[in-house]
Amino acid sequence: MIVLDGVTKRFGDRTVLKGVDLAVARGEVLCLIGGSGSGKSTILRCINGLERHDAGTITVGGIRVDDQGLPAIRRRVAMVFQRFNLFPHRTVLDNVIESPVHVHREPVEQARARAIELLARVDMADHAHSLPSALSGGQQQRVGIARALALRPEAILFDEPTSALDPERVGEVLRVMRELAQDGMTMLIVTHEIDFAREVADRVAFVDQGVIAETGAAADVLTAPQQARTAQFLARVLHRNG
Repeated sequence: MIVLDGVTKRFGDRTVLKGVDLAVARGEVLCLIGGSGSGKSTILRCINGLERHDAGTITVGGIRVDDQGLPAIRRRVAMVFQRFNLFPHRTVLDNVIESPVHVHREPVEQARARAIELLARVDMADHAHSLPSALSGGQQQRVGIARALALRPEAILFDEPTSALDPERVGEVLRVMRELAQDGMTMLIVTHEIDFAREVADRVAFVDQGVIAETGAAADVLTAPQQARTAQFLARVLHRNG
């Protein structure tokens, strides 16, 4: 579904991605873990074209991520951001129907009916006419997931979707993501929630200084990592969370 082959990304004289090779199969849940600044979020932003990669190739469903392919890519891949990115002056319902109506030219009533269904799916139907400012962080992030689903994506990219939330709100967002995984949604998730990755991910990739240092089945990488850097990172995270 998603293939990165030798992807390099530079910001000025700093090389953030150094020949990244990564593949995500259709229906797979792959979690990217690693320290701050390792390149995890940049991988996602290159996949959906928010950042232009400097070398290598990225394909999504066989379509190359470049200037010609971006419109098709963004119809097939949605993104859920760390900071919600909801329009503050529009209601929850209007946030969810924005892209289907104005980007994909879906009839308003059709988009509205589907949005209400999706809001119910994430337990936010009762807030359809609220403004984002009236919602908690966890509620806003669930609206963000409904907004992503409204595009009928083939895959969803999650960029640390719980890192901006209060601890008591994390569980409600992870519950929705678990349900998506059970439904077979292709997901590439940047996360620091190691227990969630162990439970939900098919595979885990450890990103270190711009390269994929280790990848494998979630249970293998998180329980018995083969690389010393992976083991050091997990020990540090688990100690902090414990």
